[in-house]
Amino acid sequence: MTAARLGTYVLLGVVGVLVAAAGALVQAAWFPGGLLLALLAIGALCYGGVKATDTRAGGVVPAGAWVISVLFLTVSRPEGDFLFGAGAGSYAFLLGGMFVGVMCATMPKVSQPGSGPARLGK
Repeated sequence: MTAARLGTYVLLGVVGVLVAAAGALVQAAWFPGGLLLALLAIGALCYGGVKATDTRAGGVVPAGAWVISVLFLTVSRPEGDFLFGAGAGSYAFLLGGMFVGVMCATMPKVSQPGSGPARLGK
């Protein structure tokens, strides 16, 4: 693994955390449009990671960072503060974001660079 690829994965992880925090705030503030925007953001990040790195790990890294961040944000503090309410929108954000992340991370790999449309050996 090259340093550039490792740096790309780190950057994707950091952006995954930022998308999780922004989505947690937006999905409740502008319901239902904010929920759709938050789910589109995680989908675009994971799909963009796959396309940018040409590997499935490009989708797994931001999806994993997103899931860990969102689960961390759901924990209530001793003062009783928490970021998510108990509404249907919060559950749709949590489950929908996990579904979108897994879907993008397990999609078929992109084709090999330089391959033609013909079959091998022909």
